Amino acid sequence: MAFEESIRKASIQSYEGTRKGDTIEEIRAIQDYIRSAKIVVPNKNGIKVEVINEVLNRFDIPSAEYLQVNTNYADFSRMPAVAKAMIAVDQSDADLVIARGRLGIPGSGSFMVFMDNKSRILTAASSPSHVIHKQSLEETVYNETLEALKKVGFECDEDI
Repeated sequence: MAFEESIRKASIQSYEGTRKGDTIEEIRAIQDYIRSAKIVVPNKNGIKVEVINEVLNRFDIPSAEYLQVNTNYADFSRMPAVAKAMIAVDQSDADLVIARGRLGIPGSGSFMVFMDNKSRILTAASSPSHVIHKQSLEETVYNETLEALKKVGFECDEDI
């Protein structure tokens, strides 16, 4: 099932009150979209892009491009990671944006979101504040990327 058709069909089911939950065809449509997408990662430095690409490569997903944009003002929104992704949707011609930032208010932890070019969230992952998990930025970004992909059915042979 094509990506847009999958979304349309699910919307009709919801409207009609017949929706019974996600289907394997919907999951596969998301996977196909991710596999064929032009991907960007908005950031003011390239560290996150390198780590995200390491995970994408494990799943044979094309590497993301680095969209160098200062997204500091996204921190003034209620959902900074989502705001950062939306900035990238507006600033690029990408099919898919992978953005990472704060989940909500300061102290709420981080959130990684995979957003399509219409600002629809495909998958996401979160982690607690750094002062709680005490992992490096690289390790946290790696784990969040892996978790987000696994949530939409991507599998890999190796453990972390």
